[in-house]
Amino acid sequence: MPIRSLLLAAAALAAALLPALADAQPVTAGPTLSAVRARGALVCGANTGSAGFGAPDSQGNFRGFDPDICRAVAAAIFGDASRIRFVPLTSQTRIPALQSGEVDIVARTFTWTMSREVGAGLQFGPTVFFDGQGFIVRREANITRARELDGATVCVSAGSTNELNLADWARVNNLTIRPLVFEQNEDARKAYESGRCDSYTFDASQLAAFRSAQNVPADHVILPDIISKEPLTIAVRKGDGQWYDIMRWTVYALMLAEEFGITAANAESRVNDPNPDIRRLLGASGDFGPSMALDRRWALNAIRAVGNYGEIFERHLGRGTQIGLERGLNNLWNRGGLIYAPPIR
Repeated sequence: MPIRSLLLAAAALAAALLPALADAQPVTAGPTLSAVRARGALVCGANTGSAGFGAPDSQGNFRGFDPDICRAVAAAIFGDASRIRFVPLTSQTRIPALQSGEVDIVARTFTWTMSREVGAGLQFGPTVFFDGQGFIVRREANITRARELDGATVCVSAGSTNELNLADWARVNNLTIRPLVFEQNEDARKAYESGRCDSYTFDASQLAAFRSAQNVPADHVILPDIISKEPLTIAVRKGDGQWYDIMRWTVYALMLAEEFGITAANAESRVNDPNPDIRRLLGASGDFGPSMALDRRWALNAIRAVGNYGEIFERHLGRGTQIGLERGLNNLWNRGGLIYAPPIR
């Protein structure tokens, strides 16, 4: 037989064996996924209280933008978003809790920085909210720009990027700022409300939430100056690539769902959509879930549980809420924003 014919026959045999080989060697669950399944629930590090982003309700159930993303991960793993336990963490305790294994994942307005990723041994997923640090002041102070805070006392939370950014910004602009530092964000907010400081600095989105909760929101002004980049993301420990993939691609699935017009309500009906991208996303074709030791319907389960990225945003932060944020940078890439997910293929 000619060499060319032998090569073609060998290639055909190899192609025929590939499915069998794949079936014979399924992807097994890694250490974190195995531990989560053995426990029967995902443990998610959560905010102690931030309107819109995450806070316990009157029954102690965590509600908000970040808890819903954690629920999506639980649904991707178990097919059940209720198989989750939330652990409230402060800015100072969130990194040690993740490093020690007290929690499996942290979703609580967590800024992605190099020192946290390289030095603290964490891995960050896609940016779920593009933010920046700002200032809120009382209207009666007649302050219109941040540089007018020279000599002011500013409330800030300890162990946060906000504390570091404030010091850097003051130094660069040759301003004298007296930081009043608190371990809990809630204590910093209360100190501002009681008049112990002239301003409170935090991520601008959360300042909007804080202002909306005041008795007279119009008595407070969020200054137009943004002094930092705050890419808020979900974080896991380094060392388990499969777990990182599960977290990251679940977030991407929520973004892709919005791009394709897939919602919590219509997801099941879109499974057999003629669009091959949608079929891959929802598990009708391909082994994308099994490649991470998950069910083929992993993304479908996540979307059905909490909706797509846009649904989550509008439910907790959008124009119809008390916070009333515009999508802005947090709109899809094809609608003028920065939310962008790579293809599932």
